[in-house]
Amino acid sequence: MNNQNLLIYDSNTLYKIFEELKDSFNFKIINIQKNQLNTINFADFDNYLVLTLQKDIKMKNQFLLNDHPIKFSKLLEKINVKFLKQKFNEQSNIDIGSYKININSREIILEKKKLKLTEKEIDTILYLSKNVGSVSINELEKEVWSYQSELETHTVETHIHRLRKKIKEKFNDNNLIVSTKDGYQIN
Repeated sequence: MNNQNLLIYDSNTLYKIFEELKDSFNFKIINIQKNQLNTINFADFDNYLVLTLQKDIKMKNQFLLNDHPIKFSKLLEKINVKFLKQKFNEQSNIDIGSYKININSREIILEKKKLKLTEKEIDTILYLSKNVGSVSINELEKEVWSYQSELETHTVETHIHRLRKKIKEKFNDNNLIVSTKDGYQIN
């Protein structure tokens, strides 16, 4: 079983149905009553979905079951699709300092400002962010651009110069990618 949790909100009947069939699911089933809602720490759940029949409840990761009657197999399909979408969205948004990078839309975001980036720009920022210290130009050529030879090239320097210029113009930030004596790093 993985770490997915289906929290069934205020529906004992629905919970009992799921509980009877729990061995055939790839998620854990948890029953939540109205009086428990304020005491639950949703941060304790890595990956959760709240299944509810009530329209007036607004919470993160909510799945409103409002199209009934529905075949149980169709409901399971919808739940699994919701879990997949949630996982996809979580994996596509990466925090780098005060910035967010959306891999799907290829954007770097600071507050409400967005800047479109190329795939190589995203790859460069992500690679730099995964390293604690400076990354050499040769390492970036090898790991991001897949250059294997020792040819003289200024590809990395040119790309990083343009990327830093874009970030400066959009976010007025000269310090996201900094030059060091050994290469570049995320500040």
